[in-house]
Amino acid sequence: MEISVVIPTLNEDVLLPELLADLQRQTFRDFEVIVADAGSTDRTVEVAHTGGARVVPGGLPAVGRNSGARAAQGAFLFFLDADIRLPENFLECAYAELEQRFLDLATCEIVPLSSQSVDQVMHDFANLAIKVGQFTDPHAPGFCILASRRLFRRVGGFDETLKMAEDHDFVRRASQFRPLRVLNSTQINVSGRRLEK
Repeated sequence: MEISVVIPTLNEDVLLPELLADLQRQTFRDFEVIVADAGSTDRTVEVAHTGGARVVPGGLPAVGRNSGARAAQGAFLFFLDADIRLPENFLECAYAELEQRFLDLATCEIVPLSSQSVDQVMHDFANLAIKVGQFTDPHAPGFCILASRRLFRRVGGFDETLKMAEDHDFVRRASQFRPLRVLNSTQINVSGRRLEK
């Protein structure tokens, strides 16, 4: 198993099916999907099973990601969120670039699902900040962190005592051992609900 996709969830039965469908259409096939559910009261668990995912107990994002990682078999852990969308060659391109560049820690550029110009500007700014920061102040959004299993284990995973910014904390700690890099070969589409909140 080369890739384990780990998705923390809580009441995501509306958006999760779209991501799972994207994963089923991937041109790269040597992967598994693990949904770490934090006690959803909707149909999230049923949707996950129907979409071919394995479900494990979750919690806050850090807890869910660590739980999924413990159950994972892949050499690489792809931490994604339920509200993103993937091109059909995402796993193929990402895996190939990780291997070619000898990367253990990566993220990629984001594109808004919304067509509003303000959303595009905000996402362009976020992309620029991440690309510039990879060399001086590495950080990456939790909805797209790609890490080798060996690096994840070396830093002890996500800090479960943190309720916010656990993604940035993980990347900063991990980048002390291996540099964060932004992939050139692929990108993801992101829901605008974070900006709405």
